[in-house]
Amino acid sequence: MHIYACVTAFLTLCLIGLGGLVTSREAGMAVPDWPRTYGHNMFLFPISLWTGNVFYEHTHRLLASCVGLLTLIQAVLIWRIDARAWLRWLGVAASLMVILQGILGGLRVTEKNPDLGILHAALGQLFFLTMASTALFLSRFWMNAPEPARCCEPALRLRRIYLVATALILAQLVMGATMRHQHAGIAVPDFPLAYGQIWPSTDGASIAQYNEWRNRLADWRDPLPVTAFQVQVHMIHRLLAIAILAAAAFAFWRTRRLTIPGNRLRWISGAWLGLIITQAALGIFTVLRNKPVDIATLHVVAGALSLGCGTLLVLLAGQLPEWGLARTLTSPAVSSCLSAQPAPIR
Repeated sequence: MHIYACVTAFLTLCLIGLGGLVTSREAGMAVPDWPRTYGHNMFLFPISLWTGNVFYEHTHRLLASCVGLLTLIQAVLIWRIDARAWLRWLGVAASLMVILQGILGGLRVTEKNPDLGILHAALGQLFFLTMASTALFLSRFWMNAPEPARCCEPALRLRRIYLVATALILAQLVMGATMRHQHAGIAVPDFPLAYGQIWPSTDGASIAQYNEWRNRLADWRDPLPVTAFQVQVHMIHRLLAIAILAAAAFAFWRTRRLTIPGNRLRWISGAWLGLIITQAALGIFTVLRNKPVDIATLHVVAGALSLGCGTLLVLLAGQLPEWGLARTLTSPAVSSCLSAQPAPIR
C-alpha cells in the first residue's frame, strides 16, 4: 500500500505539472466541451485528432481520470486493510477532493470562468498535500514509530516553524494560480526592480505608460495590456517569495540547532531550502526570459514539491525526540523528553 500510495502521489505531481503546462500554453480551452471531447467519449477520442494544444488539454483530462480512479481504489483498500479510522476517513476525504477537482476543471471549461481555474489549481495543491501525507502514513517507518513525546517543547517549536513556512508556501501557490489565470505572470517584466522602481506605481497614468513601453518590446509573448490589479498581484507574489525564503532558511538553521548530527530532519530541511531557492530562481528566469513554457512549468512543479516537503516536515517533527534532540540543550523540556525516551536513533 505504501508503494501504491507513492505512485499515486507521484502521478498527482505529474498531473499538477501537466496542468501548469496547459495554463502556460494557454491550452485550457483547446477542448471547448466537457465531459465529452469534441462530441466524442473522452476515452475514445481518436488519437489522430490529438494535435496542437488539444494534445495537452486532452492528455491532462486522461491523466486526471487515471489519478481519480487510483484515489478511489486506494480509499477502498485502506478501508479494507487498515485499522486506523482516521486514515480511512482521510482516504474518503481524498476521494471527495478528487471528484470535486474534476468537477471544477470541467466547469472551468463549460462556464469559461477563470476564477474557477484558480480554485481548481488551489484544490489540486491541497489534494497533492493529502496524497503525500497518505503515502507517509502508510509507510512502515510511520507505523512502526513509537508514540511521539507530547511534552517536548523543542519538537513543538520546530513544528510551528515548519507550519508557518508551509502555510506561506500554500498562500504563494494560490497567488501563483491567480497570476497564471489572470495573465499576471509577466505583468512586471523586469527584475529585481519593477518598471525601474522598487514598488511600481499603479495609478492610471503609470499603467498607461507601462503598456506603451510593453508595446514597443519585440517578440513579446503577452501582447495584452496589464492592469493595476495584475501588477499588484505580481508584486505581492514577489514579497511572499522573499518571506518564504527567509522562513525556510530560519527553519533550516533552527533544525540544526535543535537536533543532533544524523537527524533526518536536518537533510530534509536542507533539501527543502534548496528546493525553495531553486523555485525562486525559476520564477526569476520566468520573468527575465519572457515566460518560457518549460521554465514556467518547472516553476509550478517545484512549488508543489515545496509544499509537499513542508507538509512532511510538519508531520515528521512529531517524531523528533526519537530521532534525537541536541543534548547540549539543557532546558527542562528537553531534559524531560530525553529522560523519557530511548537512545536517539539516527
